[in-house]
Amino acid sequence: MKANQNTCQNCEQPYDKGFQFCPHCGQKTNENLTIGVLFYNTISNYFSFDARFLKSFFPLMFKPGYIAKEFIKGKRLLYLHPAHMYLFITVIFFFLSNIYSREVREDLDKDMQRVLASRTEKQQIQQDSSLQDSIDATEFIKPLKDNAVTIGLDDDDLRALDSISNIKIPKRHIGPTFSFNEKEMDSLIDSGASDEALYKYMGMPDDAGYFKRKFYGQVLKFYKTMGLGQIFQTFIDSIPLAMFFLLPIFALLLKLFFYKRGRYSHHLVFTFYYFSFLFIIFSIVFAINLYRDIPDWIDWLIVLSTFFYLYIGVIKFYGQNWFLSFIKSGIVSFLFLMLVLPFSFTLLALISFLFY
Repeated sequence: MKANQNTCQNCEQPYDKGFQFCPHCGQKTNENLTIGVLFYNTISNYFSFDARFLKSFFPLMFKPGYIAKEFIKGKRLLYLHPAHMYLFITVIFFFLSNIYSREVREDLDKDMQRVLASRTEKQQIQQDSSLQDSIDATEFIKPLKDNAVTIGLDDDDLRALDSISNIKIPKRHIGPTFSFNEKEMDSLIDSGASDEALYKYMGMPDDAGYFKRKFYGQVLKFYKTMGLGQIFQTFIDSIPLAMFFLLPIFALLLKLFFYKRGRYSHHLVFTFYYFSFLFIIFSIVFAINLYRDIPDWIDWLIVLSTFFYLYIGVIKFYGQNWFLSFIKSGIVSFLFLMLVLPFSFTLLALISFLFY
């Protein structure tokens, strides 16, 4: 090694003195490890929260499609990587959404506890009135016999009424019916019946497979606990994972409608930045709602603004005229919101129920 050279502590390669960064690996040459440096590196490495975030934030919010187009052109160090931007924003969004959903879960748990209490009270009332399952026809015959002379009934009519008075008319139960009787079900649970006996009483066939058995198990669990709040929380916790599958699908829809406008990876870059914008907007909405409820008309206005953001971004990024961009943006949004999202969230709700 030459006299006017130092050795990098990271990659152990020589470099000329006076360099602030190693030309081989990019590490600072004279950075002492302090508490500030330690935590800055942690945030920078895992969340990429550095100057590039601020350089990327304002174009992302106020210049739709611009930052994605610049990234495609090759300016990949000037702006925050689209995947890093998305990951950082989603961490903030799901942190805020979990705070908000915790209150919703508590309300659901309270509602379900009231349902359990109401069910117990209803069963007690049914038990008290079990001797009144039929209506005595005498209640209707007696007024006729008392006024027989007034309405002109003879002896034959009275004898006919006496025979009718022995008939018991069953009461009609009005309301929803279930595959099992709740009272008998609760009696089995109180007696310590096994889950297998309860499944059989609920109607599960003996040759039930894994998923059918799992479904009956969750139905029984839900019946015992009314754990709607737990299902809701499982659903919320599963959304970040679901978004990793939904985001490429959105990029695929863009590829189908703009198949001549670049590779799939280009559409994926646009999608990463667009979804980052969405999560920033929703994070702001959640943060405000934690302190004060936003009127519904403002919520709908915000949702509408996200479509126009997409529309303008499509014009800037793909370079098409406003009419075609509007039509294609509308179709992509419709397919994603009306087909992909409902199917995905229905599947997610089913998974949340099966594994809560």
